[in-house]
Amino acid sequence: MESITTSSYAVHFNEKAFDALKEHLANIEYSKIFVLVDENTKAYCLPVFKEHLSGNISFGLIEIKSGEENKNISTCNEVWSALSELDADRKSLLINLGGGVVTDLGGFIASTYKRGINFINIPTTLLSMVDASIGGKTGVDLGPLKNQIGVINQPEMVLVASEFLQTLEDRQMQSGFAEMLKHGLIQNATYWKELKELKRLKDLDDHIYKSVLIKNRVVLEDPTEQGLRKILNYGHTLGHAVESYFLENQEKDTLLHGEAIAIGMILEAYLSNKMKGLSQQELEDIKSTFLKRYQKIDFTEKDITSILALLKFDKKNSHGNINFVLLEAIGRPITDVKIPNELYLEAFAYYKEQ
Repeated sequence: MESITTSSYAVHFNEKAFDALKEHLANIEYSKIFVLVDENTKAYCLPVFKEHLSGNISFGLIEIKSGEENKNISTCNEVWSALSELDADRKSLLINLGGGVVTDLGGFIASTYKRGINFINIPTTLLSMVDASIGGKTGVDLGPLKNQIGVINQPEMVLVASEFLQTLEDRQMQSGFAEMLKHGLIQNATYWKELKELKRLKDLDDHIYKSVLIKNRVVLEDPTEQGLRKILNYGHTLGHAVESYFLENQEKDTLLHGEAIAIGMILEAYLSNKMKGLSQQELEDIKSTFLKRYQKIDFTEKDITSILALLKFDKKNSHGNINFVLLEAIGRPITDVKIPNELYLEAFAYYKEQ
């Protein structure tokens, strides 16, 4: 599988991934190397990582707690302090071995420690392989508000090794698959059809590769999200609000990122139908596809009111306007759409229909 080259780094896959890492470490004299893990990747992924390096590389290990609730400045302080105590300098390297929380937070820590040290992402979940580790977005949450603090800064390389997926439960796999389905919706109707017809999430190498290609193509054209890159946020305006609400509300079971974004994509498909002419047939196709894979959530009126109140914190907002990415058709997105307030309640009513 050929590596995918971006403007400043490469994504290497499977058998080439760790060869590329060993070559990189042999060619650059890092003063110290650190590996960032959580308790899950320490137990299940670190042994695989060590085996591939064949014991030739010495590194310091830094562990954080897993989960979106720990993706915050407090955790950053702990890791910054650990790096300082371990004498990390500006010629050090941080390898982020984990899912989206580890790669997002680790990239932000590396980008800000001593005004920036090199980092490498080794995503271990499907979500981080096709989304979080690609494109240079780093950052942490502000309370329950997703990714409010961060920078865009590119890694030295990204290593995608699908063997790590063997450690994941089905719910985590489905969460990542939602982002892959989004790639089809925003760029390629044929890819959307191909993905939605998959019965089991196994042997996904070719599909992971296609998703990385799609995201990379968009990021290359618009690295700092001034225009085209905004399309990657389809489903995320309402989806992030749903995710944040369930994260901060202790009476609710926390939703995984992909589960919340799946809801957001149904809601925003309805808005697309009303505002931009997405056909009724494609709207129904989107809704039925996601509801076959993701549990339907029973939103109360109070839930919806609280979720809509969170929209004002969306990162795409400007000048007081809430800006949506919608679909004119599957594969044809349009950005910076403003929505009449009454349509929000209609969208949730549509989601709740049988």
